[in-house]
Amino acid sequence: MDRNVVDFRLAPDDISAIRFGVSPGHELCHAVRVVLRPPEHPLQWGWLRAVRDRVPRDSFDLLALVIGAEGYFPDFFTTTPTWDVTPDDEAERLRRVPPELMRADLGKMIDRSTGARRAAIVRMREQPELTRELIADAWLEVWAALLAPVWEQLERILRADIAVRSRRIAAHGVAQMVGALNQAVEWHGDAVRVAMRTHREVLDCRGSGLVLVPSVMAARCAVLTEPPAQPTLFYPAQGVTETWARDSAEAARALAALVGPARAAILLAGHEPRTTSEVAADGGLAVSTASHHLTVLRNAGLMQSTRDGARVRHVRTPLGEAMVGGGV
Repeated sequence: MDRNVVDFRLAPDDISAIRFGVSPGHELCHAVRVVLRPPEHPLQWGWLRAVRDRVPRDSFDLLALVIGAEGYFPDFFTTTPTWDVTPDDEAERLRRVPPELMRADLGKMIDRSTGARRAAIVRMREQPELTRELIADAWLEVWAALLAPVWEQLERILRADIAVRSRRIAAHGVAQMVGALNQAVEWHGDAVRVAMRTHREVLDCRGSGLVLVPSVMAARCAVLTEPPAQPTLFYPAQGVTETWARDSAEAARALAALVGPARAAILLAGHEPRTTSEVAADGGLAVSTASHHLTVLRNAGLMQSTRDGARVRHVRTPLGEAMVGGGV
């Protein structure tokens, strides 16, 4: 390799080796960096205007000390993204990080730090159990202030991105999907190749696979390559604009103007499979009315219906995910 790239080597025909996940920890780490350097993140200015006056200073300063404004930050914040991880899961996982992993990751930050910051992280590394608790407590407080109020909007964008990528795999194959992730990513023979600013590595993922994780808060691709984490590629999600964090009610009104209030409500709540009766009850509709709206949405390719024993359950399609994600 004549440039800084990371190659995730995969078996050529092993589609199942690639899966998607979400990472609340990755989003929070980059939210901290947005607050530290707003001019570098113009797509986050709308969000930042809404949250900058409620930043919990002591907890934020602790996380900022460990995370830094750019470059590497400790892997224990993001190990290992899964499809169904929640912010509460992430915070609880932080409290179970092994002390030896805490020491190792903080050691990497020491190597990348100078002066008072370096001295502070050295002290933290000497007491990994206490540091772990302090970081987990700070994580919860900063999360509550910065991302909890917009997690619904943020998660919709992430899941809409994943739905579109998954559909692209089905329609065009893994190579084309990978090539469309980001300008820094390409399918190169038997590898997912990621252009990096400083890091270069060849990683054999055969047998372990690769996790692809979209991000709203990050502006660049990042990788996770060291055990115990599964090989992971973080990439900027599509559909992120300066207004992504606008109020959910405003987004619902915009969608309602397009498809009508009842159908908009069904779509917005359609991330989990529900029966026709459950859709009707959630929307305050007659079952026959709910059935009619579901038929219209299904015919438009926005909802799909699957039989589950004696019941039929309805859930958003990838196109429906894209529409909902793009509207928030």
